[in-house]
This record gives sequence, structure tokens and C-alpha cells, in this order.
Amino acid sequence: MTFITLIRRFVPPYKAQMALNILFNLLSTVLSLFSFAAIIPVLRILFGLTEIEVEWVEVAQVQGLQETVSAIRTDLYCLLNEQIAAHGASYVLLMLGLFLVLMTGLKCGAAWLANYFMVPIRTGVLRDLRQQLYDKILSLPMGYFTEARRGDVISRMTNDVNEVEASIMSALDILFKDPVMILVYLVTLFVISWQLTLFVLLLMPVSVFLIGRIGRSLKRSSKRGQEQNAEILSAVDETLLGLRVIKGFNAQSKLRMRFEALINATRSTFNRINRRYYLAHPLSEFLGTALIAVILWFGGLLILSDHAMIDASTFIYYLVIFYSIINPAKDLSKASYGIRRGLASLERIDAVLATSSSIAEPAQPMPVRFESDITFSHLSFAYLPGREVLSDICLTIPKGQTVALVGQSGSGKTTLTDLLPRFYDPSEGAVMIDEVDIRRFATRDLRGLMGIVCQEPVLFNDTVYNNITFGVDTSLPAPDGMTWDEAVEQAAKIANAHEFIAALPEGYGTVIGDRGSRLSGGQRQRLSIARAILKNPPILVLDEATSALDSESERLVQEALEHLMTDRTTLVVAHRLSTIRHADLICVMHEGRIVERGTHEELYALGGYYTKLVDMQQ
Repeated sequence: MTFITLIRRFVPPYKAQMALNILFNLLSTVLSLFSFAAIIPVLRILFGLTEIEVEWVEVAQVQGLQETVSAIRTDLYCLLNEQIAAHGASYVLLMLGLFLVLMTGLKCGAAWLANYFMVPIRTGVLRDLRQQLYDKILSLPMGYFTEARRGDVISRMTNDVNEVEASIMSALDILFKDPVMILVYLVTLFVISWQLTLFVLLLMPVSVFLIGRIGRSLKRSSKRGQEQNAEILSAVDETLLGLRVIKGFNAQSKLRMRFEALINATRSTFNRINRRYYLAHPLSEFLGTALIAVILWFGGLLILSDHAMIDASTFIYYLVIFYSIINPAKDLSKASYGIRRGLASLERIDAVLATSSSIAEPAQPMPVRFESDITFSHLSFAYLPGREVLSDICLTIPKGQTVALVGQSGSGKTTLTDLLPRFYDPSEGAVMIDEVDIRRFATRDLRGLMGIVCQEPVLFNDTVYNNITFGVDTSLPAPDGMTWDEAVEQAAKIANAHEFIAALPEGYGTVIGDRGSRLSGGQRQRLSIARAILKNPPILVLDEATSALDSESERLVQEALEHLMTDRTTLVVAHRLSTIRHADLICVMHEGRIVERGTHEELYALGGYYTKLVDMQQ
């Protein structure tokens, strides 16, 4: 990816700021040339060279760039001689000093304005990149996250984006400013002495080759370093999630040794990266000094020759300008290193952005209506090719009925419920609502029909109120003429949650901690039920909503679920069979198939899989 490609990708929304940045960089560079120009008359006064016989030249009558510059310089010498004759050399030196201060002040002001307009470009590009990455993660199907490690995804959102900010975005400022400076300075050097400048340019490919060779190796090492950072984040994430098990099995030393090996390998990688990166500055400084030495030798030959093409004071001005190129050139070489480091991270970010979703949106979605039934028609599904999780499932759920799925772990119950909101698409067959394939609906409209309560309640580090209203748009009017506060309280009462919420320090305004850590398991589950009640969906999906609760919490949650299921179409995954005795239909799943179906009494009388499950629990 070239610099031009980066500009085309990131900068178009900020064209105005970019144009102003380039304008003020150009102005700053031109003003620096004027400030440097004060050196020549100062040197001429100090060296006693002001008495050269020169005559005024009419600049307008001169043709050609070289002749025009020579004429302007001659007229300035005439003005200098007149001022020295009229006021003395000390007065002229004072004026030249004031001119130098004025030009430097204007130059610094222009440089500040250039940076002023660069700031919104840098911050805006990073904001855009973060937003694109976050939006992509929200849009990716669930299948992506069964394959990708959570720590790696977090690393791309944090470490890789930070690396892009630290390298590519920092380099953008240099790449907008330094090429302008170098170009203006080079043109000036050609005007002063094209022979000397041409000689210098012939030596530059050597330094460019040396710097480029080091830079290419940086990109490979940087990519490996970011991958290792992702592994560290994954290890920390797994440790935090499994801390209870780690301590319970006294596995701290084993985890510590594994982590130590990982961070030592990461340290070695970044040692190599940073050593090469820090080679940029001394290498470019050495090459710049070598070039200065060569210029001194070659310029001396030009000055001391019989037909001198440049005088001593002008040669010193030439050296000042050339030396002013060295710092931008060094920054440019460091920027090229930074870009190569950042490109490795950008490739990892782009790998996420380029991921195509397996859940395709229809080109012309149909309006969603649910009036008769939900049908699973000859449904098969596999997470991996050749390993079916569901096989030839046929099931119809009439509107308003409750259908329960029971069976051993791994029989495909949760997978079947995940196909209804299109978290996955079936390998074969179809899921239909009112005999319309759900793939013809927009996923947002389809999921708008549903409320989902999971075995592990998903809550956010926010207030109780915001967690309950998570699934609704509070900018719209609340239902039944109530205020949203009243609607939230009513939902909490139906979910048997109002009593414990009222006892919290700040009631509905209490922040419940990471994943609801300040609440008990039963309280978290009742909050998630209140969230579903407030949404008031026509279809409910309950995935083992009471399996992880104690008896008292289960009773309260079960009461809340019964309120929630009233007059709704419900698909229930049940672990505790006592909770689904009154379901309209119970389907027993075994190895991805429905092997028995009927009411509780009918299935128990069969003496098959369901009977064994009930007897084991009793």
C-alpha cells in the first residue's frame, strides 16, 4: 500500500483541512527561505564585501529565471550599499536582525497553522477507522466469532488501531509537510547552483537504498509482533474468565510459565523491531553529514576555480538551505519506517473489514408479518463441512403456542433456536414465517419480532434502567400512554424484579457493574426477562433460562417467564423438564434429529427418550 493509496483511502472527507495544511506548510517554507536570505548580507558586512561595484538593474526587462534571480540579488546589493553609506554598517546589521526575527515569527505562525489544520485530519481518520471496525464487528455473523479468538478481535480494536495512530497518522503530518519543504528547498538550490545540486542528487540513491532495505524488514516483524500482542490479550482474557478454576486446581504456576514464555517471545520480536526503527535517525544523520562533507569539497572547488560560479557568502547560504533539507529528510525516513510498521497493523484491521458476512441481506426485503405459524422445513445445519449438527428437522409452531425442545447436551437444541433470528443460515432447508423464507426479510425487521432470554443473561455495565430499555427506542412514545419510567417499572414488576431493584442504592439508576456482577444470578436473569417484557415481542426464544438458578430464584424466574409467555409464540430450550410440563408441544432431540414429539403426558407414556430424561431428573 503506497502513500498515495493511504491518502485516497483516509483523507477525502478532510480535503479542505488538507489543502490548508499544504498551503501553510508551503508558506512556512517560503518564509524560512527569506529568513535564511538575511544571512548573505550579514556575512558580506562582516567579511567587508559590501563595496563591490554594482549598478541597479531593471528586473522587469530581464528574461529567464537565472537572470531574474541575479538581477534581484544585484539590486539588493545596491540597496545594502546605499543603506550602509547613509546609516552605517551597525544600523544595517540591526535592521537585518529585525528582518530575521520578523520572518522567523511569520514562519513559526504559518507552521502552527499547518499543524492546526492537521489535527482534525489525524483525529478524524482514527475516529473513522475505529467506527468502521466497530460497525463491522457488529455486523459480522455469529459464526465468525466461533472461529476467531476474542482476544485477537480485541487486539485489532485496540493495539492495531493504536499502532496505526502512532505510526501512519503521525507519519501523515510529516508526509504532508516535509515533501513540500524538500521540493521548495531543492528548487532554490538549483537556482543558486544547478551544478552543485545535480552532483548532490547523484549521491542520494545510495542513502535511499540503505534506508529502504531496513524499512522492508520492519513490516514483516511488526505483523508478527501484533499477532503476539493478540495472543497476550487472549491469554489475559482466558485467565480472567477462568480465575476460579485456575485457583481451584492450583494451576497458577502452569499459567504463569505459559504467559512468561509468551511475553518473552513478544519482547524478542519488539527488540528487533525497535532496534531497526531507531537505526533510521543515526543512519540518516550519518549519510547527511557525509553529503555535507562532499558538498564542502565540491563547492570549494567551484569557489576556488578560475571562473567561480558561486561566491563564498552565497555558498554558505546554499549550505544552510541544504542542511535544512536534512531534518525533513530524516523525518521522512522515520515516517517511512513508521508507515511500514503501521501497515502491518492496518492489514490485520483490513482482514476484519474485508470479511464478508455469510448472512446476506435481501436486495428487496419483504415486509415482516406474523399471523399464522413458524415452520422449520427439512432443516439441516453444520458448523463445519461434513459434520452435521441438525439433520432434516421438520417442525411447525402455530402462533400463540409454546414449543419446548429437550434432550441431552449437544443434541442441537440451541443451534435450532439460533436459526430462527438468523444468527446462522441453514445448510439445507428453510425457516419460514407464514410460509415465507426468513431470508427474504431484512434481519433487523425479523429480529424485531423476537425477544431472547439466554441461559447466561447478557447485561451491560450501565444502569438498571438502561439495561431494561436496551431493546426499545426511548425517543418514541412509550406504550399504552405511559411514560417510559412507568413502562420500565411495570415490566420489572411482571418480571418479579421491582422489589430488589427498589432496594438498590440508586434504584433504577444503579450501575450494575461488568456483566451485572453486582447482582445475583437470579436477579440478572429477571432483569433480562424485564428487558424482553418491555420489548413486548410476538415471538419469544428462551434458551435454558432457569437451568443455572437455585430453587428460590428458579421459582421467581419461572413465574416471570409464565407472565412473559402469555399470548406469545414461544420456543423454549429446557434443561429442567418440570418447567415445560404445560407446553403445547415438547420435541425430544437426539443427535441433531427430533426423535419424539407430543405433550408431557403423551411422551411420558411412550417410555422412550423423554421418559428416561424425566426419570433421571426425578
